[in-house]
Amino acid sequence: MNTKLTLSLDKEVIAEAKAYAKATGRSLSEMVETYLKKVTKPQKVDEEELSEDLKKLYGCIKLPADFDYKKEMGNILYEKYMKE
Repeated sequence: MNTKLTLSLDKEVIAEAKAYAKATGRSLSEMVETYLKKVTKPQKVDEEELSEDLKKLYGCIKLPADFDYKKEMGNILYEKYMKE
């Protein structure tokens, strides 16, 4: 069942996204739906692609469910380069 969704985005972003969708033969709705499906699914690690050293480390640290690694990495980089 499809349901309408209203988004407020920058005009330039919309124009670029529409051009990209047209160039790739997809609809903008399909692109947004695909993106939302991807970000809301838990990501699984393919253990076959991990090196032996990484396999030993995999799963040894349990992070909180709300851990935001991008935010934490940003904080680390800020501390390293911006704070003097």
